Order: sequence, then C-alpha cells, then structure tokens
Amino acid sequence: MADIVEINDGNIMQLLHGSIDIGRPFSNCIYLINVHIAGTSYIDNIDELEPELIKGKRLNFFREPNNEYDERAIVIKNDTGDKLGYVPRNKNEILSRLMDAGKLLYGEVYEKELIGNWWQITIQVFLDD
Repeated sequence: MADIVEINDGNIMQLLHGSIDIGRPFSNCIYLINVHIAGTSYIDNIDELEPELIKGKRLNFFREPNNEYDERAIVIKNDTGDKLGYVPRNKNEILSRLMDAGKLLYGEVYEKELIGNWWQITIQVFLDD
C-alpha cells in the first residue's frame, strides 16, 4: 500500500509526464525523430529559459487542436509549464495523430545554438509506450 499515489491539485500532470514514478513494468521509451523547436523567437523570455535547457532535459508535449494556424499543433513546455515553442508543422502530422490516439510523447534537449539573436534548439522526440 505504500506505493499508492494520491492524486490532487497538480499531481495528475506530473503523473502523465513522468515526474511521479509509478513503476510501469513494460514501459519502453522509443526514439522517433530529431526536430528543432519552432517559434522560439516569439517566446519573450527565451533568454531566461535557455540556461536550463541542457542536453537530456525532458520537455513535455501538449496538443493544441484549436490552434488557429495549425490544427495539428503540438506545444512544447518545460517542467514548470513555460512555453518554449512548437514541434515544426512539417514534422507534426504523425506525432499529433499518435498523441490524439492517447500516446505519450515527449522531447529531450539534444543541442542548442545561438544564431544571431535566435536560439536553435534541437530535441529528440520519444514515445513512452
């Protein structure tokens, strides 16, 4: 009984995104693709968020089916809920379908580079199945 997780206020999101270990015996993390985070130049506080984006840092994906520009939009946030950008439109079709089918996808920072005043942040996308 010591393994029971009480779900309250913010814990459901922690549970869904792996912050709470509930011991899933047959879980596999499957690498899918590398992408860059689109739209980082539109994030006002990206320079404040950038130092925590170290290699291997886990990033959470959330679907935005009502996004006015892309019905397959997937927003990328850090573990404190700060928006970092989006999965690029030309890479999100299959990923959004997987998420819509109930699959948990997430990213991990792979590398980053400052190009002029724009942060190019490359992430690896994983399916937690």
